[in-house]
Amino acid sequence: MKKTDVAMIILIAALSAGIAYFVAQGVFGSMSSQSVKVKTIDAITSNVQTPDKKIFNTNAINPSVGVNINNTGTTPSTGAASTPTNNGNR
Repeated sequence: MKKTDVAMIILIAALSAGIAYFVAQGVFGSMSSQSVKVKTIDAITSNVQTPDKKIFNTNAINPSVGVNINNTGTTPSTGAASTPTNNGNR
């Protein structure tokens, strides 16, 4: 390569870097020196509040209890009968 080729590559790289810098400034903007207010949370304590009596009461539905379908006495993990039931209809 000639010296002029190397100089041309350096010139093109410098111009590209300058253009990229100004395009990035236009798109993203500059850093702001203004202060920003941020919401903070309360410190975590060991105090536990009692749950709402409307939701947590003795008559509420418990989703962790298994459901027995067709009175088979067993509760499959999928909620469907594992084997077809024959009610004497054949």
